Amino acid sequence: MRGKALVVATLVLGLATACGGGTDGKAKTAGHDEGVPEISITPANGSAKAKPDAGVTVTASGGTLSQVLVKLKDADVPGVLSADKKTWKSSWTLIPGGKYTVQAVAASSKGKTATATSSFKTVNDTARTTISNVIPSPGEKVGTGMPIFIQFNKEVPDKAKPTIEKAIEITSTYPTVGGWRWLSAGESFNGLPSVVFRPKNPWQANQKVELKVHYAGLKIGDSVYGDKDVTRKFKIGDSHVITVNNSTHRLTVKKNGTVVRKWGVSLGSGGEVQSDGVDHLKTTAGVHLTMDHVRLERMVAPGKKKGEPGYYDEQVPFATRISNSGEYIHQNMDDPSCLGNRNCSHGCVRSPASDAEWFMSWSYRGDMVTIAGTGRKLQWSNGWGYWQMPFQQWVGGSKIGQAITTAALGQ
Repeated sequence: MRGKALVVATLVLGLATACGGGTDGKAKTAGHDEGVPEISITPANGSAKAKPDAGVTVTASGGTLSQVLVKLKDADVPGVLSADKKTWKSSWTLIPGGKYTVQAVAASSKGKTATATSSFKTVNDTARTTISNVIPSPGEKVGTGMPIFIQFNKEVPDKAKPTIEKAIEITSTYPTVGGWRWLSAGESFNGLPSVVFRPKNPWQANQKVELKVHYAGLKIGDSVYGDKDVTRKFKIGDSHVITVNNSTHRLTVKKNGTVVRKWGVSLGSGGEVQSDGVDHLKTTAGVHLTMDHVRLERMVAPGKKKGEPGYYDEQVPFATRISNSGEYIHQNMDDPSCLGNRNCSHGCVRSPASDAEWFMSWSYRGDMVTIAGTGRKLQWSNGWGYWQMPFQQWVGGSKIGQAITTAALGQ
C-alpha cells in the first residue's frame, strides 16, 4: 500500500454527468450542458505506458473538485488538493507496472456536477539500482547516536540523488533535526553505496522512529524507475553514554545520566608507525558508535604473517565492535595487571571478562563511546565515526544541502 487518500468525499451524481477520453490525451468530461464543470485526468484513460514519475493530476474547470479517489488495486493512493480545490496531485510517484483507476467529481457554483474516470497502467521499466539494505533492523532498539542507513546495490546516479532525498520521510515521537549525507562505496563501512541520516544532536531516548522511502517510480536513470518502496520501524532505547579515559585507564558507563558501572581497561600500546605516519597500535580517540556484538571474534594481526614479530591469531570472547579498524571493547586475554594501569593492547579496549560480557549484552548498536587522550584521531569514515564530522559539514554531503526536521509520529 502507498497510504490513504488525503481527499475522500461522498460520491454525488449530478443531473448532468459524462465521462470519456479527451482529444488531448487526458481523460476528460464532455461538459455538454452550460454550467457543468469539466474534469481533466492525467494519465489518459486506457494508457498502457504512463510514466511513474509523473504521478496523477486531476484538474477542474468551471467548478471545484469535491472528490478524487485514486486506487492501486484496493489501496488508496494519497494526494493533495490545492487551496482553490481545482487541482489534485498524487503525493508520491507511482509503482512501475501498476494498474490504477481514478474517479473524480466536480461541482459548479450553480450546483451542477460532473464525474470523470480513468484507468491506466504504468510502464514496468525498473532500474538496476535498487535498495539492498536498511539499518537499523526491523523493530530493533538502538542507541541515541544511531544513524539511519539506506544502502544500494550499486552507485546511484548523481541526477537521481536529490529526488531520492525528497522522497524519504522520517517520523519520530519527538521531532529531531538531522541531515543526510551520501557515501560512496569506498566511504561506506560495508562497501555498499549509501545515503545516511545523522541527527544534529543525539536522539532523545525512548521513542519510536519510522522510515518510509517512496522509491517506487522515482526516475533513477534514463527511462528507468525505482522498483519498490521501503519502510522500517525501530526504537531508540535508553540513553547509554560510555567514556574511556586513556590517562586513568578507566571506562565509565551511564544510563539515562546515572553511572551504572565502571572498570579498569587497557588501550593500545602504540609503537607501530606505518607509511601513512599513523601509529596503528594506538586506540583511536573520538566519538565511536557500537556497531556489532560477537560472542567469539577471531582477531588476526593486520598485514603480518605467522612468525613475524607482533603476529597474533586469537579467538576473543565478548567483543563489541566500535570501529572498522579492528577496535572492540572485549575480554582481556593477556596480562590482567595491565587493566586499569597501563596500555598493553593492539588498539582495542581490553576489559575484565565479566564487564566485557555484561557490556556486550547490555549495549545497543548506536551507543556513543567517547575515547579521549590516545593521540590518534578517529576518522569520520572509520566505521560509524560520523559524529566526528561537524554537523554543517555533514549536511554538505546532502544533495538538497540543508537540514531536515523529522515529522511527529502519530501515536
